[in-house]
Amino acid sequence: MDDAKNLITEIESYCRRAGVAESTFGRQVVNDGKFVRRIREGKRVTSATIDKIRAFIAANTAEGEAAAPLPAAGNGGNGATHALAAAAPVPTVAAPAAASAPGAGETDSTGRTFRFYDNRQKYLMFVNTCSEKWAVADRVGMELAHIHPRPPALRVFDAGMGDGTVITRVMRNMHRRFPTVPFYIVGKEISLEDVRLTLEKMPDRFFEHPASVLIVTNLYYAEAPALTPRSMAAAASLNWHEVPLSGTSAHDFDEQIKALQPILSEGWQAKASAKTGNPLYVRPSVLVLYREDHRFLLDQIIPRPGNARAAYDLVIASQPYRARMNVHFKVEKVLAPLARSLAPGGRMIGIHSHGRDPGLEIIQKVWPGENPFQDDRHKILRVLKEEVGRNERNLNFNTYSDARALFKYHMHTLPSEISESIGTSTLFAAWNAAIYVAQIEDERLADVITSGAYLDATRDVLKKFGGLWFLDESYVISRRRD
Repeated sequence: MDDAKNLITEIESYCRRAGVAESTFGRQVVNDGKFVRRIREGKRVTSATIDKIRAFIAANTAEGEAAAPLPAAGNGGNGATHALAAAAPVPTVAAPAAASAPGAGETDSTGRTFRFYDNRQKYLMFVNTCSEKWAVADRVGMELAHIHPRPPALRVFDAGMGDGTVITRVMRNMHRRFPTVPFYIVGKEISLEDVRLTLEKMPDRFFEHPASVLIVTNLYYAEAPALTPRSMAAAASLNWHEVPLSGTSAHDFDEQIKALQPILSEGWQAKASAKTGNPLYVRPSVLVLYREDHRFLLDQIIPRPGNARAAYDLVIASQPYRARMNVHFKVEKVLAPLARSLAPGGRMIGIHSHGRDPGLEIIQKVWPGENPFQDDRHKILRVLKEEVGRNERNLNFNTYSDARALFKYHMHTLPSEISESIGTSTLFAAWNAAIYVAQIEDERLADVITSGAYLDATRDVLKKFGGLWFLDESYVISRRRD
């Protein structure tokens, strides 16, 4: 079993480096799109197949890119299954990451690259002018009523913290419902600026709920739930910092968190993939924060390198992928690893933009027929069920009705701002929100902005609806209790 897992790890490492789906790898090598899945399910692999896989990876590894060699084929007597040797390590950052923070980049089906840092200012303006983070936190809060945590802690995974607004508001709600239950909270985020913004919000959380362990990591989706890099080389270079916070006031905690800036600057360095523009961590990092005066109580909860477990009561996957990405990419690279990390009774809520709202109407006035929101919750869960259903038979996939699944959020405006003469700042904010949600690439904006027609389109929609609002769509994956 361990040897089979090593083989799977090597194939996954190649697929991440090459930016191809496992199903594509299977079709290219053995003409079987379900080949990797069959290995996970216990399919035996012959020596000839191992040699074929090894030759394919060697032939398709770019010069200068360190390939992780597969186990050498041995004597398989009478065609017997090859006994897999221990896997060799793979490079720390050879694999492109899936989308992480809002604005994270991948290459879409048209070959265009949507880069991670290009939309930083758009993101910050959107967050501060629209209520999406509040609405998402409220929707996540609905799931807390169905959570039944088990000792020793209520375990939460945030698959892309962004600026920390959502997880902070959720933590307040968690404290209201579970005031005496210890919290184990993991936030995945590759953006240094977003990690800083998140940590700025945490001193008050440690003061109100002292029995909290907060973990921040830049690991990939397949690695972050267990806080364990998948390659030996990455695991060997893991940048793990455990920081007990002394004192008893929010000011004490804030001062110590501010002092972590050098650690963050070193641990959260990122670079763009030359192939896809995806953000890659330079070094895998984990930061563990908790109150020192609660160390005794939290001793069984505080993770240590190599012994963290991926078993969560709640997983928050809010906008974890780009809307235009292929549905199989969304499922294989993001949603499937998160769904597998659910504990018995755990719930994962996924949220993404829905379209069919005034924001998309602005976009379609400028680019007729534009619609980046191709995969609704029904399609995504159908593909996810096919991907994990056979091995995860105790998962439930809940699309719900539109009345529960869809929710609205608004751009903040004063009643007096939407009048016959709408201010330029309001128009700019509305336009920014529309192109951010629709994920319009920067290179497509130049011609539109020079004409000025975009402001007319924005003004018309704001007057038509008396403001600007958007629709998000949610779905839930839950694991049955033991």
